[in-house]
Amino acid sequence: MAFKYEKIVPWGRSYDEYIDKMMGYVVSVNISKDKGEKKTPIDSPWKVIKDFGLFEDGHSGKWHRQVSLLAIEEIEKARGLGANVSCGDFAENITTSGICLSSLKIGTKLKIGDGIILEVSQIGKACHTKCAIYSEVGNCIMPKKGIFAKVLEGGEINKGDKIEICD
Repeated sequence: MAFKYEKIVPWGRSYDEYIDKMMGYVVSVNISKDKGEKKTPIDSPWKVIKDFGLFEDGHSGKWHRQVSLLAIEEIEKARGLGANVSCGDFAENITTSGICLSSLKIGTKLKIGDGIILEVSQIGKACHTKCAIYSEVGNCIMPKKGIFAKVLEGGEINKGDKIEICD
């Protein structure tokens, strides 16, 4: 079944308010056993561990790319080019909406929900080996449009959580 995305945001605000205020929200939380493979959307809440990443995710660890994020808007562009893709298919941990992730700078802090704090540690990545995602989809947008972050404060993440850029 294909993922159906609607521009509906929680908390009684309009989608345009989120765009204007550089606020967004969590569309999907995704994990996989190993790095470099598609991730599976999971039920929330899910645990985000300080200095580590998402519980039971193969991407987690004591390094600078503990969590990966990709915007649903970028996944929709790939769909528009004929790719049959959905949340998690580009190996992102958190699928977002309402924030242009690739425009953020390294060091930018994001607050998710009531207390998770992520710090952007890398914008995009080199895709040296043409991973399983590239082989299956024919292209991978993660190297250009995805971002990576370290977990400064952990907590529980939920689909629909608000994402704010911290000053």
